[in-house]
Amino acid sequence: MANKIKCAHILVEKLSTANEVLEKLGKGESFARLAEQKSIDGSRKRGGDLGFFGRGTMVKEFEEAAFKLEVGQTSGIVKTRFGYHIIKRLA
Repeated sequence: MANKIKCAHILVEKLSTANEVLEKLGKGESFARLAEQKSIDGSRKRGGDLGFFGRGTMVKEFEEAAFKLEVGQTSGIVKTRFGYHIIKRLA
């Protein structure tokens, strides 16, 4: 199991927006472009890229979902106290 992984995410306030983003990703739209357009997080300027992080860095729900992903895989909707995330594992 990896000690550190690299992920990007799209963070939105509403579940309806998260569902819209998932639908667009399913149709092949760019994760990075959608992050730039839709995410409310500062990482939007980097296409949602959060860089490398280890366990204990992110909130529990986010961490659990992120560490289950294979490289290149995108999560479903992950709810945290910050809103609704869609996570993509980059490395």
